[in-house]
Amino acid sequence: METARVREYLETHHRGVLATRRKDGSPQLSPVSCALNAEGDVVISTREGAMKTRNTRREPHVSLCVMDDRFFGEWVQLDGTADVVSLPEAMDGLVDYYRRVAGEHPNWDEYREAMERERRVLLVVRIERAGPDRSG
Repeated sequence: METARVREYLETHHRGVLATRRKDGSPQLSPVSCALNAEGDVVISTREGAMKTRNTRREPHVSLCVMDDRFFGEWVQLDGTADVVSLPEAMDGLVDYYRRVAGEHPNWDEYREAMERERRVLLVVRIERAGPDRSG
């Protein structure tokens, strides 16, 4: 599967499962909402203290399976290297992420305050490989 196909899919599909690695090398899986930013990277909002954040800081290679809302429908898998962007640098990216996943927020000041209160970070995943491209 080509990365262009994955990017096309991510324009309209935002539910996924992120795989990071624990210290012992075993997988840690997290349900996430994800989006594609203007640079073509996958972005995920999470908390500073979340296991996926800690795991990604230690081992930046991640995998992500993105599926449609029907769960058993079409899906894509990607592998890549992730950076953790913390506040305050993450704020513009968190606003952009929200817009791409949910549209306009009714009160952007409240949203920004919530991001600070929750100590949100942005995981930015550069897509390096995509596939498989068939199910069954």
